[in-house]
Amino acid sequence: MSFIVYGQNYRTYVRTARLALEEKGAPYDLVEVDMIGGKHREPEHLARNPFGPVPAFEHDGFMLYETDAIVRYVDEVAGGRSLVPGEPEGRARMSQLIGINNSYGYPAIIGKLFWQRAIVPMTGGQGDEQIVKESLPRIALCLAEAERIMGADAWMAGPEVSLADLMWAPVIAYMTMTPESEGLMAGQPGLARWWKAMSARPSMARTAPKLG
Repeated sequence: MSFIVYGQNYRTYVRTARLALEEKGAPYDLVEVDMIGGKHREPEHLARNPFGPVPAFEHDGFMLYETDAIVRYVDEVAGGRSLVPGEPEGRARMSQLIGINNSYGYPAIIGKLFWQRAIVPMTGGQGDEQIVKESLPRIALCLAEAERIMGADAWMAGPEVSLADLMWAPVIAYMTMTPESEGLMAGQPGLARWWKAMSARPSMARTAPKLG
């Protein structure tokens, strides 16, 4: 089976798709799409995803986009342990956590906090402190809800790693690069333990982004 992920290695959702393949032990190719250079707006990429974002995905001629769809497909067709909980409550928790990340966590953590603390300075600008300040309550709520939903389990949706962990991990990885991270995580001991375990997984090392 030939799996191809299209997108930049440092994009969080591209990393999620790669994490799913790594956790399943499935070989794949990463084909970089230079979004800074506008390659995502060219016909070759728009044939993969007419909306333009990454990741796009291909498996033996089957094309797919949208990360949630990609990782669920990978889980079904690749070998290895399932990344979806076996019981209804676990599956519901997983889907809920994925939705929280996509709707609230990513926009606040990446779109505001990390963008102002890392991306703006990287491009020669100065981060907007007001945007950072405004992002913190929403981020704190997202982390508190993740902690509550996870409960006493080792992983976000139960006793085993699931797609929820793979969706959150790249986002939290970038959050930990900001000075606000320590304070945000201080009140979430379960989430802090989760991050220590998640960040130590071989799949995380093998998908580490190359920034700059």
